[in-house]
Amino acid sequence: MSKVSIIEVKTPDQSKKFVRFPMDLYKNNPYYVPAFINDEINIWNPKQNPALQYSEAKQFLAYKNNALVGRIALIINHKEEKELGIRKVRFGWIDFVDDEEVSQALIQTAIDFAKEKNIDRIEGPMGFTNLDKAGMLTLGYDKLATMIGIYNSEYYPKHLEKLGLVKEKEWVEFEIMFPDTLPEKIYKFNELISQKYHLKVLRFKTKEEILPYADAMFDLLDETYKHLSTYTPISDEQRKTYKEKYFPLLDKDFIICIVDENNHLISFAITMPSYSKALQKSKGKLWPFGWWHFLRAGKKNDRANFYLIGIHPDYQRRGVTSIIFKEIWDVFNKKGVKYLETNPELEENKSIQLLWQDYNPVNHKRRRTYSLNMSNE
Repeated sequence: MSKVSIIEVKTPDQSKKFVRFPMDLYKNNPYYVPAFINDEINIWNPKQNPALQYSEAKQFLAYKNNALVGRIALIINHKEEKELGIRKVRFGWIDFVDDEEVSQALIQTAIDFAKEKNIDRIEGPMGFTNLDKAGMLTLGYDKLATMIGIYNSEYYPKHLEKLGLVKEKEWVEFEIMFPDTLPEKIYKFNELISQKYHLKVLRFKTKEEILPYADAMFDLLDETYKHLSTYTPISDEQRKTYKEKYFPLLDKDFIICIVDENNHLISFAITMPSYSKALQKSKGKLWPFGWWHFLRAGKKNDRANFYLIGIHPDYQRRGVTSIIFKEIWDVFNKKGVKYLETNPELEENKSIQLLWQDYNPVNHKRRRTYSLNMSNE
């Protein structure tokens, strides 16, 4: 039996192998969607990723019989430890062939790193912060992945459970088929809510008109999710990075903003055309021809993804979600979008899931993080 060798990523060549491994692993899988190669490389660059200012991070590759067979990243978020008192090693970017020797070697690397740092708990898959991808797929292996979700084969969770890791957090995702028409009562209800609370939906003529509301959106995210476990506020550096990274991809027509009578943002929702097939065709590269696939996906697409929503606590459960859904429907109806796929939502986050309850949502994907507490061993 050949032994698995674990090598820490140190060189640019190793970094490229780390990023490309899942692309090779899933090259014949019709549901896998690659990430942008350059974006994945930049995640590990302190100049590009502000989370590295308060985090420790290491990347590892697994080899067996001289073949690359797995990868894993290990992270300690010191901000999480300082603000929430949570000490754990986050593991992410975990991929491996269907070989228990390989998965065991990768998880043991995480355990050894945690013990070295006097930490008795590991959890993953997850990234540096709450806005990074998280959760191992446990349902929906035969569904097309999205840009904001992790894809993995069915054997992944089986390997982790056999190694003694247990469910930590669960996320649910929904697919909604949009109706051709909306009941008249929805229009009347929305008009009533808007008048009662003096609310107004903003209309943007250009994408640049959205920028003045960007910081207010991040503030609303903090207000909306601060009650959830492990949520940490978004730093100024992260705000800047997310603006630079995602703003070019946004379509003004797919952004819904609602303000009160003082023009204060009380709710927003960001949807985007699905770029999954465009990413598959571009193979993770925007140049030289990837941009063309993205351009086409943005102009003609029957599927969209729901990315972010923020609702001020003072306006939750007051009918604002109905206004958001109606506005999304108006946009989708004009654009020819028939299907909406939600982002992963924590199973405990019932207030956000209420947005879909009247529209026959289908829970088509589930994902979870796994943890291991070494103090119990």
